[in-house]
Amino acid sequence: MKVNVQAIDFNAKAELEAFINEKIVKLEQYSDKIVSADVHMRVVKPEVSNNKEVMLKVAVPGEDLVATKVADSFEEAFANCMDAIKIQIVKAKEKKQK
Repeated sequence: MKVNVQAIDFNAKAELEAFINEKIVKLEQYSDKIVSADVHMRVVKPEVSNNKEVMLKVAVPGEDLVATKVADSFEEAFANCMDAIKIQIVKAKEKKQK
């Protein structure tokens, strides 16, 4: 699986990228057909809390699964995206089995 992490308008720390790469590999236990995963992070309205937005796009044959979440930290927003993507992967697998 190809993983692309992109920080928009800021420089992501190596620890954040390592955290994302470590967690994203775990998606392979839900589907072995994942081609790639794109993570886009950006800060929205820097003067307020809950301003870290993460968009996770997972490419599987036939469709792209997308989740976008906003939270206080990039780690929390990414974890929420992972939960949403896991549900989408399971539903997509069930749909294809029917």
